Amino acid sequence: MEVKDKIVIVTGAGSGIGAATAKHFAKHQAIVVVSDIKEEKAQKIAKEILEQGSDATVIAANVTQIDEVEQLITKTVSKYGRLDIMVNNAGIGPKHMTRTADYTLEDWDSVIAVNQTGVFYCMKSALKQMVKQGGGNIVNIASLAGLKASLNNLSYCASKFAVVGMTKSAALEYATKNIRINAVCPGYTESALLDKLLSVRPDMDQRLKSVIPMKRYGQAEEIADAVVWLASDNTKFITGQTITLDGGTSL
Repeated sequence: MEVKDKIVIVTGAGSGIGAATAKHFAKHQAIVVVSDIKEEKAQKIAKEILEQGSDATVIAANVTQIDEVEQLITKTVSKYGRLDIMVNNAGIGPKHMTRTADYTLEDWDSVIAVNQTGVFYCMKSALKQMVKQGGGNIVNIASLAGLKASLNNLSYCASKFAVVGMTKSAALEYATKNIRINAVCPGYTESALLDKLLSVRPDMDQRLKSVIPMKRYGQAEEIADAVVWLASDNTKFITGQTITLDGGTSL
């Protein structure tokens, strides 16, 4: 895939899909800025990339803080001169999965802050730079829960529907500016979020796999492959799209 020497920021890159995506970009010879709220996790992923002979640097950032997001972009451009690709992956789930009437304000506020407002801050800041330099590419990590209902998961579902909407709206606005914006919508993928969901009840693993036609969970590397493809020069005529990777669950 054509991403060689592209300057890439991946948020939430310390683990899961973010880590897999950072490493996959590096495998294809991109230059990766590994960003995460937990700097020690980001350092670990960057170290793995460097040990494989690729280029990576760490810039810690909390995506719920606009000043930290702006510093992330500023520091990247100061070091590398530009920002070619922004992958907005940082995301969390609620502490308690429960029905809407019982949903806690803490879970609503925290999930919306990271998953929705955080993506907005990152898009806003990255787009300013991309317009200035004459082009760029953004890939947002949404979810199957951004396309269909997700039981007892209101804030997560709302935030991911928002990411899909923001992706489409911004893609329309910046299509004439040589900036493409797309999203991926993973289904049940092996990650910390899935582990939390599986812990809700003993038969959850069986219940989830029963609705997945492929009868397995996705791998972070499989999602990363789609992200890098969308961000590459192989997909120059694709913008405003949501690519669903769910083993057929949405069918």
